[in-house]
Amino acid sequence: MPERSAIIQLPYASPSILACGAWLKNTVCVTRGNEAHVSRLIGDLGTVEARLMLEESVAQLCKVLEAEPEVVVHDLHPDFFSSQFAQTYAAQHNLPLIAVQHHHAHIASICAEHGLVEPVMGLALDGVGLGSDNTPWGGELLYVHGADFQRAGHLTRLALPGGDRAASEPWRMAAAVLFQLGRGSEIAQRFSDQPAAQTVAEMLQRGLNCPVTSSTGRLFDAAAGLLGVSVIQDFEAQAAIQLQKLAEEHGMIDPLTDGYRISAIGELNFLPLLAVLADCSDAAYGAALFHATLAAGLCEWVQRAAVERGITPIALGGGCFHNALLLQSLSEKLTRQGLRVMTAQKMQPNDSAISLGQAWIAMQTLHQGL
Repeated sequence: MPERSAIIQLPYASPSILACGAWLKNTVCVTRGNEAHVSRLIGDLGTVEARLMLEESVAQLCKVLEAEPEVVVHDLHPDFFSSQFAQTYAAQHNLPLIAVQHHHAHIASICAEHGLVEPVMGLALDGVGLGSDNTPWGGELLYVHGADFQRAGHLTRLALPGGDRAASEPWRMAAAVLFQLGRGSEIAQRFSDQPAAQTVAEMLQRGLNCPVTSSTGRLFDAAAGLLGVSVIQDFEAQAAIQLQKLAEEHGMIDPLTDGYRISAIGELNFLPLLAVLADCSDAAYGAALFHATLAAGLCEWVQRAAVERGITPIALGGGCFHNALLLQSLSEKLTRQGLRVMTAQKMQPNDSAISLGQAWIAMQTLHQGL
């Protein structure tokens, strides 16, 4: 994460832009000429201190850069403080306002770092971001060109029993998978140490408080829950980190044959892999199998879409690419397919890069004519 401000050289100049970032790992970005100045990490915007820091960071960047923003950008989610701040700032200064989809911004941040103005296929893998259809996204294959994007595909959606609570309790994601596999009757016994297990089984059966998501982060949680690696998380991405560590300790392994399916409409389904993990007694082997099959499935998915559109550059963004095992394996596979892989360099792949991506999209919008 950018603990101090970062300066990204852009391929051409534009009017000054203020981008207000996401909710988690927030940063703000102000452009001046052909430079994007990203603030140091502000953090999660759930506290008064962080919100004040956002406001101060905007004022300080504008003052130091002697910049007067002409456009303000924010995340698509209307309830983020960063979005509300952007709306207030734009209204006070009578400036146009642009809302940017979260995963589009992830890919755009990679484009900004590499100065990519040509079309790219973007693979955005993270925990959650509000999608254009108002549902939680997180495993997205995007066609990105300038200020525009198309959703070329997504991971098969999983239920979130209990909504946001499922993000901190991987056993709930495992329960959702068991239900999807037609094994809902196993939930209560399998997670008998969880007082809510029977209730969750009934929620899934009745479809109550079970929104669905294409999140890669929740896919990791489901695998960890099925393998018994992580049942309750003490901090963000704990389950994914534990899975990665186990996979690295086990060593390289071949992907599961027929461990995934790709539909005609571009949906990548890892349910066959999860079915195997549900009956796997060796957690380290299961973690290695999960990583190998995930990389293989993602590679084929991306490669198919790239060939179909005649595109060579591939941008990898989103917090799941902190997983070095996944990043290295997938990058090598894509490169062997003749594709040009672009990853975060000065920035991190997580939400701290969202403000840069937002600024890049606004820059392209201005270039095309606001």
